[in-house]
Amino acid sequence: MSQTIENQLNHRTIRFFKDGPVPEETLERLWEVMNRTASSNGLQSASIIRITDSKIKQELSVICRQHYVADLPELYVFIVDNRRMGKIAIEKDYEGDNYRNMDQFFKGWTDSCLMAQNLTNAVESLGLGAVYLGSILNDVGKVIDLLNLPELTFPVLGIGFGYPDDNPQLKPRMSMDFKIHHNQYQEPESYLEILKDYDEEMTHYYDTRENNRRSDTYTDQVLRSFQKDIDKRALMMQFAEQQGFDFRLTEELD
Repeated sequence: MSQTIENQLNHRTIRFFKDGPVPEETLERLWEVMNRTASSNGLQSASIIRITDSKIKQELSVICRQHYVADLPELYVFIVDNRRMGKIAIEKDYEGDNYRNMDQFFKGWTDSCLMAQNLTNAVESLGLGAVYLGSILNDVGKVIDLLNLPELTFPVLGIGFGYPDDNPQLKPRMSMDFKIHHNQYQEPESYLEILKDYDEEMTHYYDTRENNRRSDTYTDQVLRSFQKDIDKRALMMQFAEQQGFDFRLTEELD
């Protein structure tokens, strides 16, 4: 088995890191990796905000509701960046506004996610660890203001990384039998029935792990995720429209 696949199969979320910085030459190599990430239509419509200001990290930790964010050695926020493309088009005398549309927005969103995953693979290949921060979307408006994001940009997710000071157990995953569909979408009569074994495995994992032990199951987590409603996360499209994107949500389908 290749070392890359070995690393991917052993992926763990690392939340606590040693104090030492990541060397500059390592960072530059990681930036090169991100720059070589596949991009929709080759437009490269994503950018990264590297956060080095401790005050901004602290404010982001409050938004994320995760105190360890304030102490991350490296913290990047990946953003949709259609502003760059829009300015290029205007300089080339383009008079339309298609750089504002939903298609271009989601190209930038996808580019951001691909770049983030590419970074994580590279980070783990070097013996470092990483944590994804979808929690930056808890308050998109504050993140936009905090990072001074201009029109036609939008935050997607964050990643923190550094040298691990944490060794969590490998978290169980649902069988791929439930995730791979052949030729068309297929579903069982009862997910609760077929996921009983996985729920038991998750209960054992939470009961025996070293940090934050609790009694829990996967299906209970699914339920809680819908019961816990963060109001501002439900308004992301409205925030995106405030940033100058035009999703044409009021138009009817044919």
